[in-house]
Parts: sequence; structure tokens; C-alpha cells
Amino acid sequence: MPSPFDIRFGNPLDLHAIALAYPSVPIIVPHFGAGLFREALMLADLCPNVMFDTSSSNGWIKYLPGLTLEAVFKQALAVVGPDRLLFGSDSSFFPRGWVKDVHAQQSVALAAIGVGEDVRRRIFGGNFDRLFSTTTV
Repeated sequence: MPSPFDIRFGNPLDLHAIALAYPSVPIIVPHFGAGLFREALMLADLCPNVMFDTSSSNGWIKYLPGLTLEAVFKQALAVVGPDRLLFGSDSSFFPRGWVKDVHAQQSVALAAIGVGEDVRRRIFGGNFDRLFSTTTV
């Protein structure tokens, strides 16, 4: 499916003022910043309410020579930490459904950089559950 989005409006740094103005509101930057990884890292470093989702094929990595998914995860973990990464399968439309390969690639990348089971559980569901939990009275 074509993406009708204007890339000029996709710079994560444009969210800085909003993230600062509303520090209790979680802001999720999709696809590790989708090609603007450095800018996404800068934003998240300055604003603790900014999180990343890991979804997509992360094809944007090709724009940064030598960068790998392992390196992306390693740097994201170093800057934002394990509690601000949310797994995304990139299952954005049907009948596509669950994209098993995305999960497998991300799982392999995390294993390659030595991420432990506790952090993997947080990334692959725990952080989402914590962020979107509902409490009943």
C-alpha cells in the first residue's frame, strides 16, 4: 500500500516543544524515527516521556551506511533504556496480519547484542502493558 505521508513533516525534533509542554503524556515515535534516528535519539534524550516503537522492516537503515538493526537497538537502549522501547510488528493493515519475520529479526538482533530475558520481555510486551494498562475500581 502506498504511503500518502509527506516526509517533510516526519522530523521527531518537531515534537520537542509538545513533549516538554506535556511531560506526563507518553509520546511514541514510530519506527525508531523512520530514518531520522539521530533526531529521535536527541528528542528522547531530552524528553523522558518520549518512547520508540520498533515496528517496520526498518528499511530506513539503508540510508545510514554500516548501520545494522543490532546497532540501532544497542544505541536506543543506551539512550532511552529498556523501559521506553515498544515492540511493533508493523501489522498495519489486513489481510497482512501478524508479521512474524519482523518479530524474528528483532529477536535475533536483541540476542546478538546480549539483551537478557527481562529486557526482552519488557520490549516485547511488558512496556506496552504498563503504558496501556487499565485499572478497575
